[in-house]
Amino acid sequence: MIQGILFDLDGTLADTAPDLGYALNTLLLRYGRDPVTLERIRPRASQGARGLLDVGFGVQPGDPYFEELRDEFLQFYRDNLCRHTVLFEGIPQLLDTLEARGLPWGIVTNKLARFTDPLVAQLGLAERAACVVSGDTYAKPKPYPDPLLGAAREMELIPERVLYVGDDERDMQAAQAAGMGGVIARYGYLGAGRPPEEWHALGIIDEPQQLMNYLPHGH
Repeated sequence: MIQGILFDLDGTLADTAPDLGYALNTLLLRYGRDPVTLERIRPRASQGARGLLDVGFGVQPGDPYFEELRDEFLQFYRDNLCRHTVLFEGIPQLLDTLEARGLPWGIVTNKLARFTDPLVAQLGLAERAACVVSGDTYAKPKPYPDPLLGAAREMELIPERVLYVGDDERDMQAAQAAGMGGVIARYGYLGAGRPPEEWHALGIIDEPQQLMNYLPHGH
């Protein structure tokens, strides 16, 4: 019997790729480089600065200039968190439905709190979410189960009664490790690794409202 839902943020609740891309392209222009298309940015958006700097500059952690570029990128992003970011189509209706049914929902993201908290507030979700767990809330982020287990504790629910919805394989790995049912948001970013059909999950949804199929008293 599912009694609560947890959502990943980037690529699951909110389409943050346009603003991540805006920050990346601002930085590329500063260094006299060509901007990158949103199509190339989307699959890497869930990987944050690391994935985007790889797409834009071809640099990885450990390379010279990586940390400098990362700090500049994050500053641009922090200053433009919610310029083009919106909730995915169908998410506002889904959250309304969950609340109408008395099902609490929360957010578990690997985004750092200094970005998560202002973004969640600007999206109008801060007062509604039962909990907001960021990548630095606990010592170990996803794919470790710690943030999901912490969120379940905050909601006062046992993990087996919680679903976790995410668009990245590490979301499903974290759900499995936490003993939660994992549901893949195929409308999200999905990363550049194995196809979602190969991830260990309870199921896959192509639009937010399909999540209701996994909850008590279906539609």
